[in-house]
Amino acid sequence: MIRVIVADDQALVRAGFRALLDAEDDITVVAEAGTGAEAVRRTLELLPDVILMDIRMPGLDGLAATRQIVADPRAHAVHVVVVTTFELDEYVIEAIRAGASGFLVKDTEPADLLRAVRVATAGDALLSPTVTRRLLARVAEATRDVVPVRGVEDFTPREREVFVLVGEGLSNDEIGQRMFLSPLTVKTHVLRAMAKTGARDRAQLVVAAYESGIVRPRWAT
Repeated sequence: MIRVIVADDQALVRAGFRALLDAEDDITVVAEAGTGAEAVRRTLELLPDVILMDIRMPGLDGLAATRQIVADPRAHAVHVVVVTTFELDEYVIEAIRAGASGFLVKDTEPADLLRAVRVATAGDALLSPTVTRRLLARVAEATRDVVPVRGVEDFTPREREVFVLVGEGLSNDEIGQRMFLSPLTVKTHVLRAMAKTGARDRAQLVVAAYESGIVRPRWAT
């Protein structure tokens, strides 16, 4: 059973998410939170699999709450999926850097929200398609200067090739087709690249690909 906390300052939104999630056989909402501080407290008390985190909440906002949760060793297995009305680029970048495993806007289809919970629980990352494209563009624009990324020097040739394709936004299936590998083999290489770089999930691995200079934006090629 996937255990979820819903954090949003609007009671109606929380109730809607709870009704949607609790209707699934494999998902249960174990708590709700109306503020960022409450979200941190409840998360560290209950250690859910996933927390659906709003950004704009009174007091401690969702980004700051995400940073606190990710920084606490007790919550190492907790996955934060940011769900917000505001599909703003700076929020996307900050959410990923804060350690969020996904970013969805509130007009996302219910099936996509359910998929995000399951994908995050499996240790992968999910972003809205438009957010994914803009994330890549913004990361490229923000990383004109190469910065050291630990673990990159330890990549095998195959891991490096997979790392590049992840950075270009390809899925495991697409990488497998490109490299003539099974999706399971690709996933293994992705997980090894994440372990070596310290990336919590695929989204942070994309950021690392640009920051390391291994993947370069089009304006630099």
